[in-house]
Amino acid sequence: MSDGTQPRGRQLRLGALAAALTATLALLCCTGGAGAFFLTELGGESTDMAPVSIDCKENYQVDVRGKIPRMSGYGQVQLRNAARIIKVGQEMKVPPRGWVIAVATAMQESRLRNLANRTVGESEDLPNEGVGADHDSVGLFQQRASWGTVAQRMTPEYAARKFYEKLVKVPGWETMPLTRAAQAVQISAFPDAYAKHEDVAAQIVNALAGGAARIALIDGRKACDRAAGGQIAASGWTAPIPGGVGSGFRTASRPGHNGVDIAAPKGTDIRVAATGRVLVSRCDPDNRGRRTCDVDGWPNKGGCGWFVDVLHAGGFITRYCHMVSKPRVKVGQNVEAGTVIGEVGSSGNSSGPHLHFEVHEDADRSSRGAVDPVPFMRSRGAPLKGAG
Repeated sequence: MSDGTQPRGRQLRLGALAAALTATLALLCCTGGAGAFFLTELGGESTDMAPVSIDCKENYQVDVRGKIPRMSGYGQVQLRNAARIIKVGQEMKVPPRGWVIAVATAMQESRLRNLANRTVGESEDLPNEGVGADHDSVGLFQQRASWGTVAQRMTPEYAARKFYEKLVKVPGWETMPLTRAAQAVQISAFPDAYAKHEDVAAQIVNALAGGAARIALIDGRKACDRAAGGQIAASGWTAPIPGGVGSGFRTASRPGHNGVDIAAPKGTDIRVAATGRVLVSRCDPDNRGRRTCDVDGWPNKGGCGWFVDVLHAGGFITRYCHMVSKPRVKVGQNVEAGTVIGEVGSSGNSSGPHLHFEVHEDADRSSRGAVDPVPFMRSRGAPLKGAG
């Protein structure tokens, strides 16, 4: 089992992620050199949802006139617009992944407000929730004249339907990164801007549609909390391996264990849990500073062995330790959810083959940013097997 210590060497630290498209993150390289990565598309807004039941229900029907939960940063009108977007998706039998994509797109385009346009005079005479000035774009999705009349584009149900009609024609949209799927429909001047809304959009879909962001399509059928083995939940997450959790997060006997250990045979494929960008991919030195990751480790050897850190939308980081050999991915590489990044092994501080898996918040790779992966992954519809 891993000892839960942080990978050795100089810690890579990230500041707060900027919400603006032009922001960048300066990363301090593990070897001491400075490297700059443009990770704006993986930034995101944090928000808190008022307590609501998020029990996953595969056939829950949205009530656009019903009670709307509270969320910081989004008012009742905005969330009701999100409910209307989801309801249209349900009526069109679009899978829940499409609802998350649509809501995230409207968050970027209009902050879920039905916007008029000061350059389109007719629009200001129609019911609206604000006024923009982007070309001739109007409505929740900021659709231009080719999408319909002004009155049609400023009708949320019409706008959502047109978005879904184009989305479902995009080959492979169900499994591609959210920002690529949204961009294929919107053809925006800022193609990377949508990804940063993915996590909050999934929260909104969960709250309004009975935990629907936790649904994955298994053999063409909706299934709650079963995103594993390459299947991706509507939230955009999947379990990294199908094994069961053994040693838990910061237990009484191992308070410094900042992740969980998932048992699996040596050579089992490890899949990245969500779309993101590789921050670290290397051999972690052991307690004596040796980079001996191509052999099985042992208890008290120290180090994470061969390991990978990936930055995801919303400022989350996942870590995968004790790989059997050099990871398949490189620093700076973009990886899609479910991509195999390495294989289970026993390198580093380990007593046998397993994956040591960590989740960090606020783009903080240190122990301060670590959170319990078990409830985190369950909330994304990709529970770790054997976890209560």
